[in-house]
Amino acid sequence: MVERIVAAGRTVLVHDGYDAFSTNRVATAAEVSPGSLYQYFPDKGAILDEVIDRWAAEVSVRVTDCLSAPLLGVDVGDPLPRVMSALVDALEADAPMLRVVMEQLPAARDRPRHLALEQRVREIATAYLAAIAPARRTAMPRHTWVLVIAIEHVAVRWVLDRPASISRDDVVGELVRLTRAYLAELGISAT
Repeated sequence: MVERIVAAGRTVLVHDGYDAFSTNRVATAAEVSPGSLYQYFPDKGAILDEVIDRWAAEVSVRVTDCLSAPLLGVDVGDPLPRVMSALVDALEADAPMLRVVMEQLPAARDRPRHLALEQRVREIATAYLAAIAPARRTAMPRHTWVLVIAIEHVAVRWVLDRPASISRDDVVGELVRLTRAYLAELGISAT
């Protein structure tokens, strides 16, 4: 029943938007009575939190798994194109949900979730950079903050805006170039 309600909540959120999201709409989409819905979720905020938490977890797993592979000794060749492609893939996997999260949810409601995801990605990126440039270890948190925020913003805007003149391969390539140039300026080779 919980899975049904959460799936219906995701559908209602994406289809109708945040402003129209209600327990009645979710109950109707889940084909359950509002009373049944309230047995599992006390209010629409609880449903919304579960929907967004699950979506954020899906994105997090896709991105952090890709970032973690080189740290675990998995030979992925040149990791940067793979990581950037995984990020774009993770965001593209449910672009309508990304649009709701980035453009409709009140920032205060989603901010802790967003910061937690960024923190997780930064920690893994910091560990990766520290592994390839141990002498620069103390400055890594600052550098990874800049990289993660810049890369995230470009990738999110590309997924949501879909500029006709920039293909998926183009944006992945530009993210790789941006990262390599930034790291090279710091004296770090990421190849």
